[in-house]
Amino acid sequence: MFTLDWRESSQGLSASNDHRPRYAHPLALMASVKTIGLLALALWSSLNGRSAHLLLSARWDSLWYVRVVEHGYSFTLTAPDGRVLSDQAFFPLFPAFEKVLSHLLHLSPADAGLLISAASSLFAGAGIYRLVGMFTDRRTALLTVALWATTPVSIVQSMAYSESLFTAAAAWALCFALQEKWVLAGVLACAAGLTRPVGISVALAIWSAVAISVRREGWSAPKVVSFALSPAGFTCYISWVGASRGTPFGYLDVQSEWGNGYDGGVTFIKFLGTLASTPPYAGGIALLIGVGMVIRTYLLGFSARYPLPVQVYSGIVIILALGSSGFFESKPRLLIPAFSLLIPPALFLSRKGSTARVSVIASMCMASAAYGALWLNGSGPP
Repeated sequence: MFTLDWRESSQGLSASNDHRPRYAHPLALMASVKTIGLLALALWSSLNGRSAHLLLSARWDSLWYVRVVEHGYSFTLTAPDGRVLSDQAFFPLFPAFEKVLSHLLHLSPADAGLLISAASSLFAGAGIYRLVGMFTDRRTALLTVALWATTPVSIVQSMAYSESLFTAAAAWALCFALQEKWVLAGVLACAAGLTRPVGISVALAIWSAVAISVRREGWSAPKVVSFALSPAGFTCYISWVGASRGTPFGYLDVQSEWGNGYDGGVTFIKFLGTLASTPPYAGGIALLIGVGMVIRTYLLGFSARYPLPVQVYSGIVIILALGSSGFFESKPRLLIPAFSLLIPPALFLSRKGSTARVSVIASMCMASAAYGALWLNGSGPP
């Protein structure tokens, strides 16, 4: 069983880490992997007569964020099937940062978005390293960062998308919660809630940390502040959309217009079943195995005694990703913030020799770079 007191489970490891996390290695690792991915994309794009810059900054969600910067929340697009798509589907923190940074540095909003994602991916890598190192060890923490940076769809971390910003806020919010720096944890949870709808996962994770501490020591002013701040970003934006639409379910209506919804995974299960029972079968079977591995890896976190807030966070990210009823192709991207799923394979790798570790990470880096270049030059992330 997992422990209710994460300090108890990680005390020896913290001592072995000498309480001094070293960020040079994860930062250098993240920068190297992202650079290789971008070089592969630039080469592949040039061979196809396309612009890597535009693929990263001016397609799909990136365009919607720029529209928010330029026009505020007033843009709608009528799809060929008659649906009216609203920019209210996109949470405000990422475009707000784009607007500020583009003004300060005289950049286009799209280029500001690329810069935000580049910086955020580094902060996310450092946060993942710090958090995982609090209850495992430095080698496993570094390998977790390496695996996160080299997931097949990790090119999204370099796009003008909000995944890197969200993951950075989530990882550091969890770090501060485990350190009982409650106000900082609440502020970052609030920021995560202003970045993506899955920000509710960070708020509930911080609440679980507060609850454990209250049970042990009682309430204090910082805990009250953290408890109140954590869901504030998510709640305020959802409430604003509801008020602008005249219904408390306004944001759900916006998502429905986009073809998104939440049905607990019923539609996704039907999709997998159909895919697995229809020739050539392999795609559906592979997806079923993949989903099984996600669930199995998450459950390993309980037997490995991961801190409860980490499990709460990852569990809700997984539930929301797999339980949504639309855009099945986007589920790997939606799982990017669930970095704790990578701890078990990182722990496995940490027990291997250095040659094996380097070989695996290098191979994944090359494969991820090639896939990202192919993906963005093709269908890309929905």
